[in-house]
Amino acid sequence: MTNQPYDGYDPYGQQPQAPENPQTPQGWPGQGHQQGYQQGHQGYQEYQGYDDPYAAQQYTQQWQGQTWETQTQSPVSAPVTAAEETAYLPPQGYEPPAPAPAPAPTPASADGYGPATVAGNPRITDAQRARAEGRSPIIEPGMQPAALTALLGLLLAGAAAVGTYALLVPLVALQAVTAAGWFRLNGMWPARQGIALGFAGALAADAALLASDRSPSAILGTLGVWVLLALVLQLRSHADPDERMYGLMATVAASALAIVAGGYLAAEADAVTVGAIAVAVAVLARALPLPTPASVVVALLAAAGGGAAAGSMTGLGTSGALLGAGAAACALIGHRVASYDYPSRFVHFTAGVALPLAAAAPVVYVLGRALV
Repeated sequence: MTNQPYDGYDPYGQQPQAPENPQTPQGWPGQGHQQGYQQGHQGYQEYQGYDDPYAAQQYTQQWQGQTWETQTQSPVSAPVTAAEETAYLPPQGYEPPAPAPAPAPTPASADGYGPATVAGNPRITDAQRARAEGRSPIIEPGMQPAALTALLGLLLAGAAAVGTYALLVPLVALQAVTAAGWFRLNGMWPARQGIALGFAGALAADAALLASDRSPSAILGTLGVWVLLALVLQLRSHADPDERMYGLMATVAASALAIVAGGYLAAEADAVTVGAIAVAVAVLARALPLPTPASVVVALLAAAGGGAAAGSMTGLGTSGALLGAGAAACALIGHRVASYDYPSRFVHFTAGVALPLAAAAPVVYVLGRALV
């Protein structure tokens, strides 16, 4: 058989069909098949040594049907009959199942946060949940912390009657609990550096008071130095600016409260005895199960009566009632601060015990100097 160039004529009657739309836009479906068809057809025209007609026919049929229409045509689905539609409908009298009941709320964890969620909601504290629900975020320490406060107050009163160095023992304990309780009340735990700094300031103030013959200027001088020291330490911190600001304010406040509690050491012994007894009586009366306004009034009246009784034994006389009422007013403010924002039991047994006595120290010193 003589090999001749292919001139477009197919002796077997199977002329390849070119696509109707050869100018297919780039990226359209079927473009790859169209290019394959054109390449195969061109290779068949350029082939000069084909001797087998049957192989040539298979070669031609290999690309038959790979056109634009056969690649882009999609089958048409048959219409759905009414019987098929009703087959998917629920039977008559069918009732959907009742929704599952909501899970019971779980108690809050020990860190003060509510239960964790799986929907991506942020965890909120109990205080934030109470505000959202319209409840008060205040929880008072209760009778046990009040009893510890009263015990520490009686120790201060008895040690003041013994002497200055005897007063140092309960006073140092009060200053340590004040520094630790303030940091925990502000949600900063552990904060060993800040607690140690505040307690060191209190010890420095006590030493300065003893060295200066109980001059109140020692308290003011120590307080100024410790504020500057706390500022320098926070500026050297590598924490975020907001965190450094929170740490600075907490350190300054804890140091100030612990140092100011040294006012018992600078005050007169009789004033310390009357003031500590009045604070003990006021805190115990405040812990009674009464409405808040009535409880505050009862606490102030009890403190005034306790101060008057203690004043009659120490030489202050009836002036002890005024000193007792003033000390009790400051003690109730410290008690209220320790009750804020759903505090934990650790806060109640540190800040709840120490803040009433620490807040009353300045009034005991001032009124004691004025009345004695």
